[in-house]
Amino acid sequence: MRNIKVILQYEGTKYQGWQRQVNTGNTIQGKLEAILTTMCGRKVEVQGAGRTDAGVHALGQVANFHLETDKSPEEIMVYMNRYLPEDIAVIAAAEASQRFHSRLNATGKTYCYRVLNSATPHIFERRYVYMMPEELDLEAMEQAAKLFCGTHDFRAFTSNKKSKKSTIRTVDEIRIKKVGDEIRFTFQGNGFLYHMVRIMMGTLLEVGKHERDMSQVEYLLHAGRREDAGFLVPAMGLTLVEVRYS
Repeated sequence: MRNIKVILQYEGTKYQGWQRQVNTGNTIQGKLEAILTTMCGRKVEVQGAGRTDAGVHALGQVANFHLETDKSPEEIMVYMNRYLPEDIAVIAAAEASQRFHSRLNATGKTYCYRVLNSATPHIFERRYVYMMPEELDLEAMEQAAKLFCGTHDFRAFTSNKKSKKSTIRTVDEIRIKKVGDEIRFTFQGNGFLYHMVRIMMGTLLEVGKHERDMSQVEYLLHAGRREDAGFLVPAMGLTLVEVRYS
C-alpha cells in the first residue's frame, strides 16, 4: 500500500463541508473517495488536514490516502482532476512515508477571512467575501487581535460543547490588511477549534463596530463562555490558505 499526499483547492460554496456524511455524497471527502474507489476497484479512505465547514473554501488543503496502484502520483493527480467537478482540483501529488498523516502531522495552519466593507456589492467576489457596510475601526480590531495571539484556552470560541478534547491553542499571528474596500484577516496558529476562526472574526467585527471593548475580549480568554463571545460570521468569507508540517 502506497501513501499518497495531495494538495487541493476547492470552492466550498455548494458542498456540505469536508467531512464524509452518511446521508449525502456532496462533501469534498466524499467526492475524492468516490473517484479513488472507482480508480482502484476497492474502497479508499481519504484523510484531510482540516475538516472545513460547509461553504468554506481552500487554497492549500492537504490530504493523504493509502492505495494499491501502479500509477505515479502525477498520473493519480491527472486521473482525479479528470473526474472531479470543476470547483475541486488537485494541484500537487507526491508519495509520502507510510507514517505520514495529513491531520495528525500538521504543525500549523493559516486561514484568511475576507470582509467587504462597502455598501456596494462586488458581484464576482460574492462567494468569497462577507459584506459588512458598517464603519469599522481598524485600529481597535488590531488591538483586539493582539489579545488573541499567544497560547490561550479558546473554549469561548468554539461551537463544539460536547468535545472532551483540550481547547487550548496557540495563535501565532493575526494580520489585518485593508485592500481597497476589502479588509482581510489572516489567522496563523498551531490549530483551530470547530468554528474558532469564525467566532473570533465575529468578536473582532463587534470590536470594530464599538459594540465590544478590550476588557470583554480579555474576559472571554480567561473565563468566557460561547454565549459571551461574538457572532458566528458566514462561512463564505473563510479560506484555508495553508497547512504546515515540520
